[in-house]
Amino acid sequence: MTSDQIAAFCLALPGAREDLKWGRNRVFSVAGNKMFAILDFLGEDLAFKVDGDLFLGFVDRPGIRPAPYLARAHWISMSGRQPPLGEAELRRLLTRSHQLVVRKLAKRLQPGLLLDEQR
Repeated sequence: MTSDQIAAFCLALPGAREDLKWGRNRVFSVAGNKMFAILDFLGEDLAFKVDGDLFLGFVDRPGIRPAPYLARAHWISMSGRQPPLGEAELRRLLTRSHQLVVRKLAKRLQPGLLLDEQR
């Protein structure tokens, strides 16, 4: 997937918006300011949140590393120009990142943002 395809996919998720922060980082968030993905992170990287119990397994894979400054919150980083994941897996992981953030929101903010986990 190209950066523009990744951005379009992220923006298609419920309640997602894009902001430009910290220079040229394309930040995708939900509920105003809760980030779930960053494009052009520290140059050309893509970073997003993963399940805590899967974090170490992802960073053991070639081309994937802990995201600087965000690893403690279980974020991973990889090349945004040519992610080391297939398109289907990347879409699934970006959707999961979105849902991990949505599930941490107050219950009153979650309606309309939760997805069926089969997506």
